[in-house]
Amino acid sequence: MTSDALAPTAATAPRIGFVSLGCPKALTDSELILTQLGAEGYATSKTFEGADLVIVNTCGFIDDAVKESLDAIAEALAANGRVIVTGCLGAKAGEGGANLVRQMHPSVLAVTGPHATQEVMDAVHRHVPRPHDPFVDLVPAQGVKLTPKHYAYLKISEGCNHRCTFCIIPSLRGDLVSRPVGDVLSEARRLFEAGVKELLVISQDTSAYGVDVKYRTGFWDGRPVKTRMLELCEQLGAMADPFGAWVRLHYVYPYPHVDEIVPLMAAARVLPYLDVPFQHAHPDVLRRMKRPASGQKNLDRLQRWRELCPEIVVRSTFIAGFPGETEGQFQYLLDFMREAQIDRAGCFAYSPVDGASANALPGALPAEVREERRARFMAVAEEVSAAKLQRRIGATMQVLVDAALALGRNGGVGRSYADAPEIDGSVRLLPPEKASKQLRVGEFTRARIVGAQGHDLVAVPV
Repeated sequence: MTSDALAPTAATAPRIGFVSLGCPKALTDSELILTQLGAEGYATSKTFEGADLVIVNTCGFIDDAVKESLDAIAEALAANGRVIVTGCLGAKAGEGGANLVRQMHPSVLAVTGPHATQEVMDAVHRHVPRPHDPFVDLVPAQGVKLTPKHYAYLKISEGCNHRCTFCIIPSLRGDLVSRPVGDVLSEARRLFEAGVKELLVISQDTSAYGVDVKYRTGFWDGRPVKTRMLELCEQLGAMADPFGAWVRLHYVYPYPHVDEIVPLMAAARVLPYLDVPFQHAHPDVLRRMKRPASGQKNLDRLQRWRELCPEIVVRSTFIAGFPGETEGQFQYLLDFMREAQIDRAGCFAYSPVDGASANALPGALPAEVREERRARFMAVAEEVSAAKLQRRIGATMQVLVDAALALGRNGGVGRSYADAPEIDGSVRLLPPEKASKQLRVGEFTRARIVGAQGHDLVAVPV
């Protein structure tokens, strides 16, 4: 996405073009950079042509993302000529071990890896000197955000200790580094006070929060708080309550201690929603992936979660066509999907990412087989999801309004607790039956579910 998040502070303020690509973790890196740019008096430009330079925050995880990032850099260079590259692609090596971005686009001004705000700012200072003193000029307390005002991502850690064979994230972002719990909670409070109604907790591995610091005790508001997932969720839930806000958990590995979080969901302290990247179900495939647990253990865990909180919604991602995956092992995955009843599922055809150790595994499958299995998986996943959506017809649900023209007289679009922004479905809101009923973006409404269309629900505000 391109950004016009910073208003110019003066007619002569240097203008920075900005493109943010990739996952929500990259988005929070972009927000940190934009916040610092705003603190130092830089403005953003809606166009590349009107900018003094352009920053491109890239993704380098799969081949399509690499191509998109390289294309964005090329576009910025063609339109502006002065480009700083940051993000995961900036840390990726090309042929001979040299920097890939430098090989493909040698005229860029600077290249950094991910979560490198200071390095980016140093490059900006070299090419467009800072306009004024950051200690004098102010930005909003919550910083600059690229999301709508009513929801925001809260990144609690960086990096990952896993060494999944299909993934290169640890080589790009390093090992797990948990943010101090006091810093995380202080940022959360600023976001709620700024009007955020949905806080999306993200990391590479949310369940592992605090492992790197041995769950040491930190302090917030003068009180001791352990740097651990359970205590963090307890504090976030208590903080969100007076604001009537949601707390949603993403990137949760299915460790046994996640069971401790589910009672908080049953008690409506955090949303009964878990984003759990299972990736596969067959034990042999999971072993080759170097993934924890097994399909049967995950089925047992899902059953336990649903016993503790019947309303829980589980979303997950899977990989089809992993090297060595047999037709029988793929059928095992499809059987798992039907038995597990995953509410929301996405699937990638295996992509041989440069630098991933899985590329050296025997049994690589042709691209057409990988794509065919992905399509078959999605057919099963959509069948499960559609049946679950049908069962919601007749229920009344709380919906967070994302879009509503003319105060919703013609209806609008929102999301229930079962729908994370950008990745899940939505709730299409019909015009209210009562003329006095209004819909406002960023506010909640009650809505009666009257139908389902594809991945979405249809509802009437009540």
